[in-house]
Amino acid sequence: MDVVTFGETMVLFTPESTGLMRYAHTYTRKFGGSETNFAIGLARLGHSVGWISRVGNDELGKAMLSFVRGEGVDTSCVRLDPDAPTGLYFKEIRNASDVNVYYYRKGSAASRMTAADLDEAYLAQARYLFVSGITPALSESCREMVFEAIRMAKASGLTVVFDPNLRKKLWTEEQARETLLAIAAQSDIILPGLSEGTFLFGETDPVKLGERFLSLGAKIVVLKLGEKGAHYFTPEENQHIPGFHVEQMVDPVGAGDGFAAGFISGLLDGLSLSEAVKRANAVGAIVTMVNGDVEGLPERSDLKRFVESPGEEVMR
Repeated sequence: MDVVTFGETMVLFTPESTGLMRYAHTYTRKFGGSETNFAIGLARLGHSVGWISRVGNDELGKAMLSFVRGEGVDTSCVRLDPDAPTGLYFKEIRNASDVNVYYYRKGSAASRMTAADLDEAYLAQARYLFVSGITPALSESCREMVFEAIRMAKASGLTVVFDPNLRKKLWTEEQARETLLAIAAQSDIILPGLSEGTFLFGETDPVKLGERFLSLGAKIVVLKLGEKGAHYFTPEENQHIPGFHVEQMVDPVGAGDGFAAGFISGLLDGLSLSEAVKRANAVGAIVTMVNGDVEGLPERSDLKRFVESPGEEVMR
């Protein structure tokens, strides 16, 4: 196994019309969750990934499990919970730059995860553990699960990768800041967005933010800068890597997960940090051009064509 991750994936309903959701009458059903977006992104690039979670023992949960498994992600450590439902969320796309997400996840099966859902032997076979800042916000038991997973990973020599994935709707700012900083302090690689760095440290300068994250003990920090690309930092060096221009952004949700998948894929392939960040920028850009969290995640051939021939719309 290259990577193991864990967390909640939900059923996603998106109105077929744009504008206020109150006027929508028909919806498309999809699936989305930061950890499975990331896992599917890696699987499409040819890597082996495992996902640990709980879903409701209901039709939506079973459909989700079938979908994630069908995308090449190992789901052998996902449990069907007979006493709690699969979580839902709605994505309201008013326009490409104004997207609202509404969660219906309180009391969901995944929010009932505990450290007992972890299999230390399963984790030990991987090279990387990917942790999202969403999971500890779901419940106290999920928060405990995060720190136990990190403990297990470090005991087995895994590299811990952390994407803060700040979701202010899920907890108070004080809880979020305290917990996210505590996880970051135990992580080897941190992949924050600029706004997340500002939230955690009250700083807006990218270079100063990179230094603040490194001071927590991380070996690598990659600060996501949206369409401007990303800036990576190590104790020895730092460099800004420009992003890829996208003519028309359709849906920005999931771009950060694609970025993380592209970056870890690059490390797994032995690329230099600058080339791994370039791959991350490319995957993130591709994701924004398609409606849906995972629908735009590229396979290797798609990624190669995008990087080598940006702007080419027809494959001949």
